[in-house]
Amino acid sequence: MAGFLDKAKEQAQRGLAQGKEKVEEVQAQRAGSDLLRKLGAAYYAEQRGSGSPAQVQQALSALEQHIAQHGDSFLRNP
Repeated sequence: MAGFLDKAKEQAQRGLAQGKEKVEEVQAQRAGSDLLRKLGAAYYAEQRGSGSPAQVQQALSALEQHIAQHGDSFLRNP
């Protein structure tokens, strides 16, 4: 009986770890999408005359930093 409980506990812990990884992946994708949207908004504002190149550069830098940490998979998943 103890062997069964140990296996069940191990599977539950593995499932929790996988769930946590998936949540972190989804959060990173959402954050990347948000940064990409901010870059687009900054570029649009610059083109319309109400933004600055510095704002575009700042948004681009934030996006590049995110990609360096989390990868660019969010760019391929709409």
